[in-house]
Amino acid sequence: MDGTLSGRFLRGLALAPERPALRIDGAAVAYRELHERALLLAGSLLAGFPGRPPAVGVLAGKGPTAYAALLAGLHSGAVVVPLQPAFPVARTRQMIEAAGVGALIADDDALPALTALHENGVRLPTLFAPGGQPMPVIPVDPDSTLKAPMPARPADVAHVLFTSGSTGRPKGVPVTHANTAHYFALLDERYDFGPRDVFSQTFDLNFDCAIFDLFCAWGAGATVVPVPARAYAHLPEFVAEQGLTVWFSTPSAITLVRRTGGLAPGALPSLRRSFFAGEALSRRDAEDWMAAAPGTVLENLYGPTELTITVSAHRWRPGREHPHDMVPIGDVHRGHRVLLLADDGSPSGGDSPSTDERSPNVGEEGELCIAGPQLTPGYLDPADDAGRFLERDGQRFYRTGDRVRRTERDGWLYLGRQDAQAQVHGVRVELAEVDAAVRACPGVEDAVTVAVPVDGTAELAVFHTGAPVPPARLARHLRELLPAAVVPRAYHHLDALPLNTNRKTDRRELTSRAEALRRRPAGSASRGEGRQEAQ
Repeated sequence: MDGTLSGRFLRGLALAPERPALRIDGAAVAYRELHERALLLAGSLLAGFPGRPPAVGVLAGKGPTAYAALLAGLHSGAVVVPLQPAFPVARTRQMIEAAGVGALIADDDALPALTALHENGVRLPTLFAPGGQPMPVIPVDPDSTLKAPMPARPADVAHVLFTSGSTGRPKGVPVTHANTAHYFALLDERYDFGPRDVFSQTFDLNFDCAIFDLFCAWGAGATVVPVPARAYAHLPEFVAEQGLTVWFSTPSAITLVRRTGGLAPGALPSLRRSFFAGEALSRRDAEDWMAAAPGTVLENLYGPTELTITVSAHRWRPGREHPHDMVPIGDVHRGHRVLLLADDGSPSGGDSPSTDERSPNVGEEGELCIAGPQLTPGYLDPADDAGRFLERDGQRFYRTGDRVRRTERDGWLYLGRQDAQAQVHGVRVELAEVDAAVRACPGVEDAVTVAVPVDGTAELAVFHTGAPVPPARLARHLRELLPAAVVPRAYHHLDALPLNTNRKTDRRELTSRAEALRRRPAGSASRGEGRQEAQ
């Protein structure tokens, strides 16, 4: 069990059985209590389903019962598919069907989502303790409580996470027990987490960085504290009240806390480690956070879902000369191989077989490709693999789509996206997926989505042709298909999309227009182009 996520929880249970594994709104749940609850739910699930389900959907928010539901899914030994109750029902149904989910475990926040799924034709046996839900019921059966988590082999899939897909549907990424075992073994060597630590938990459970929060903490007998949205307005008070020692979020959180006055020097004295991932981290943000948390060690982490949570790290050193405006992403984890691709797809300056060795090509730029033990076996739908993986010297590399440069002393520096993807508040978005969703709106003929940099993250803007569809109608349509965090903020109607010299849509021109229109006062639209925003 040591190599599984359940096995990591058992480590924490052995270290601190009566200490809180979880604290929400002041109420603590001890390791022993959380474990027993998860064994009860897992046993009930297996008893109520004819044979072990091929995949279990965990439909859970971040409330008191969500974490027992997630842990129960892992304890059951089935493939776990975290599902976000706030997502549009059509998107959740796509995920359920793509992953082959045979049963659901739902938490207290999931009843509206269960009802919506049922109304959309989903009929899955569901373990939902409060009752009153419309799905076929799996009863909670104390007589079926498991004595221990079900075993798993390293090659077995532990969980499936979904990323944005260029085809207009989300892509499923299976992550194996071997992937997570390698990942957490490296983190155990790098960090000194222990039972006295208290971790923030800022990410939704369907976001891979949440696995870092939970299983770094639970593998060390530490406490996890979900951070509610209201806490950001008074973050120093929340951090002090909860005794947080470890913080992990997207860099966007720094901007938010700065706006609310929470980054005064020394405002976050209890933090001893701080991690940021999901977006580019600026030098200013790093310096301001460390001024507020002078006792912290700050690291910028990087990694696409396909490479198991994070696959590189850079430790920021205050007071040292930093030649870059953005914080580097550091060196790729040991045991992995790095390949750079030039713009034409050919190898750029060779490759580095291990990040223990410095690449000889300091200053080389290219698309970052990575092979190694954290790499997913491939997407759920093999058709999605095309263009994302390549073979070289008997190894399979993932093409991240991220452009990087090798620095002399700080590892890799992130330069931006190479393809039509964007990071919006830490969520990776295929702009083509948004395009497809907009085109499905009645009256729209064609659509192009661009990302506009705003306060360290990005906002999406849509340019569309056809009928001048009101922005409120477009936004309502997209909220039925896309997560709320990535629904575009601005909508601009055009008579025709601009073309470049190759007669392709000129995305660079549209991005420039979107930036200019964002700065333009409302009501000053030019002919043929409306500035329309949907809040």
